[in-house]
Amino acid sequence: MTDDSEQARLVDALAQTAFVVTSALNRIASDNDLSLTQLRLLGVLRGRRPQMSHLASHLGLEKSTLSGLIERAERRGLVGRARSATDGRAVEVFLTEDGDALAARVQGDVRLAVLPGASGLSSAERNHLTVLIEKLLGPTLL
Repeated sequence: MTDDSEQARLVDALAQTAFVVTSALNRIASDNDLSLTQLRLLGVLRGRRPQMSHLASHLGLEKSTLSGLIERAERRGLVGRARSATDGRAVEVFLTEDGDALAARVQGDVRLAVLPGASGLSSAERNHLTVLIEKLLGPTLL
């Protein structure tokens, strides 16, 4: 296999994986009356209290778009905002108890939707795939 065909095969495999995962995430979001961006927000906030500016950067949203997203999630009782304890000018976003419960339920739904695709892999192969994907993605922004 030439280097170009190896790269094309890798890009195709990554794209196909993204399509399968995105399709599952869209269905799960819809089943829970969430947009895909709201679903991503819940996932990012699990166990974290990022500042609004960091959250906007991580989600790839303008600050005004993020503010609207947070306001809608607040109205549903899923998130809250508070001044940062370390930077009084900054605002942190966090999951409420209801938001955390929904995020946990959605995470379970994602597992049920995505993991069957890896059922043909051995435990060692799944672990190796996880390590490779984590290496590919690099460090998280939050």
